[in-house]
Amino acid sequence: MILDKIENYKLYAGITERLAKGFEFLANNNLVALASGTYDIAEKAVFAIVQEYDTKEIKDCVLEGHTKYIDIQYMISGTELMGVITKKDQKVVSSDVDKDYTFYEGETAYIKLTEGMFTVFFPDDLHRPCVQDGQSSKVKKVVVKVQI
Repeated sequence: MILDKIENYKLYAGITERLAKGFEFLANNNLVALASGTYDIAEKAVFAIVQEYDTKEIKDCVLEGHTKYIDIQYMISGTELMGVITKKDQKVVSSDVDKDYTFYEGETAYIKLTEGMFTVFFPDDLHRPCVQDGQSSKVKKVVVKVQI
């Protein structure tokens, strides 16, 4: 897992060419102006999902992981807490191989994401997004999916 501010993205862009394309999308677009929806970056190998939602109580948020894609999650506006833990020894609740998600049961540590911050989640990293920080608030976020 990586947690950083967007101005430092070049430190990680060299990990893979596809990650670099995802970071270039974040750096070279007016993300505030983008409408919610899906944006193709590199022929389905890299794509972005722009989301707007209200953060929720922990009990209403799911712990998830992916095996086919790395997630870059960038906070355009708002604040949310995100639960994080490694996949090791976590109990699977449900899975959909075609949609590339597995839901887990378990406790996590929490990190706080604010405007201009991003996380990178690799297949061994589980995350519980959308958690409110004290009270519910509006968030605009982009999740860049990077095929492994």
